[in-house]
Amino acid sequence: MTNQSVGNRWIVVLGGFLGSTMCGMLLYAWSIFIKPLQLEFGWTKAEIAMAFSICCAVFGLTTVIAGRLQDKYGPKIVVFVGGIIMAIGFFLSGYTESLGYLYFMYGILAAIGGGMVYVPPIATAPKWFPDKLGLITGLNVVGLGLGSFIMAPLATSIILNPELGWRYVFFYVGIAFFIITFPTAFVLKIPPKGWMPKGWTPPAAKKAEEAATAYDFTFAEMIKTKVLWVLYIMYAGGATAGLMVIGHLAAFGQESGLTPMQAAGAVSCLAFTNAAGRVIIGWMADKIGSVPCLKGIMIIQCAAMVVLIKCGSTMVTLGIISAVIGFNYGAMFTMFPVQTAKFFGAKHLGLNYGFVFTAWSVGALLGPALGGYVFDVTGNYLVPFYFGSAVCAIAFVAGFFLKAPAHPSVANA
Repeated sequence: MTNQSVGNRWIVVLGGFLGSTMCGMLLYAWSIFIKPLQLEFGWTKAEIAMAFSICCAVFGLTTVIAGRLQDKYGPKIVVFVGGIIMAIGFFLSGYTESLGYLYFMYGILAAIGGGMVYVPPIATAPKWFPDKLGLITGLNVVGLGLGSFIMAPLATSIILNPELGWRYVFFYVGIAFFIITFPTAFVLKIPPKGWMPKGWTPPAAKKAEEAATAYDFTFAEMIKTKVLWVLYIMYAGGATAGLMVIGHLAAFGQESGLTPMQAAGAVSCLAFTNAAGRVIIGWMADKIGSVPCLKGIMIIQCAAMVVLIKCGSTMVTLGIISAVIGFNYGAMFTMFPVQTAKFFGAKHLGLNYGFVFTAWSVGALLGPALGGYVFDVTGNYLVPFYFGSAVCAIAFVAGFFLKAPAHPSVANA
């Protein structure tokens, strides 16, 4: 079944693009809601940020289950059911009157659906594109950034409309999720066993850290390798810093003296480069290797978090540094599934990457909530942004320990 034509493989990328766009709209413009929710209910930043933290954590944990289900039943049914659940949870969030209700509808129900939508396309694409692993993974997840790029100005314009308001963001976008679910799910399919692109043979790696395994690690085998936990530490560190900024960027801009629309402009800058970074870094990884790219984005993010605290006074400066942070954050979502596929194989990638992605949940629980809590106590974002810089520095150092794992039989011996 190798080297044969089985139809247009690019249609699978469309499913990943649409699914990740929905997930981006679900997650990455949350800071737009902080001010209107504070004005209507009097909740603190920490209380509102907790909804985002819960959503991200549940989203990430759900990917483990979704990955296992997609490995067993295929991507179509998992994405379809997940899309419907996400649409219902997001739509019903518009009826929020209490924190508990918001935490459940947005933080749990919509997040469960989002986690089911997110992983199956990422696990499917590498099976179709072993020849363009970095680029295709980037294209597959570019919608995460694009979704927030669309959502930030869209949500802000609806919120500022006196005849609408923040509730209608949930109503309208929830309906859009329901519609988009159908084409997202039904273009996804798994290639025949042993399929490879016509005329392509796997190239030999020049370095051990860039070697693609010829063995498909099961989940039980993967968790026994040391390199898994190196990847985990790096992902958690990068996610903590990135989600801290994403969860508070609009509020940070307004606290620094910008108008709501100017602050939303910074969110859009971050969202645009968040999307672009996923594709650009994928192309770069195919050219120079994924490990150098991973280490590079971590050290640049370390410096950017320090600079950010000084950049809130003007839209231009905040937009520029937000763009840098967005690029690095988006690049992670290409690099970590690529590295997981290289180190542990594509066969069990749904479950394996689903577990690796829970490191993002760790960052989701830590980053936004810490930013909100420390701001409520100190009145500024200095300490949390410096903390974000420190965890990126740790992730950069961890990158020097990335090395392809040995075949389980060799490791056991």
